[in-house]
Amino acid sequence: MLTEAGESFPLRLLKINNDLEEIIDTYKPDAISVEELFFNNNAKTAINVAQARGVILVVGCRKNVPTYEYTPLQIKQAVVGYGRADKIQVQKMVKTILGVDKLPKLDDTTDSMAAAICHAHSSKFAVKL
Repeated sequence: MLTEAGESFPLRLLKINNDLEEIIDTYKPDAISVEELFFNNNAKTAINVAQARGVILVVGCRKNVPTYEYTPLQIKQAVVGYGRADKIQVQKMVKTILGVDKLPKLDDTTDSMAAAICHAHSSKFAVKL
């Protein structure tokens, strides 16, 4: 689900919607895991991320796929074993857990993989949204 930076934001949200629907229809996942928002100093970025996250939550509901939310601390704990791990540590562990030689270039993709690993490790304790 890659969107182009120059594309209008509503069209980027539509692309996320359409791509996620296609992924769900193709792969029939048992669950969706999302990272809880952590607000930093950049309000515009936080609002855009929140809107994209909203699209993901709505698509999950519409497609009847249970959706679970995890804090960054929970994800790091599940993947690295330490809730204050840095991004590099998380990336190395995702690579190791998945048994791959290299990870995708985008940090967001690796973050998504980490959230999925967290859910796989934590699903019996997960709180459904």
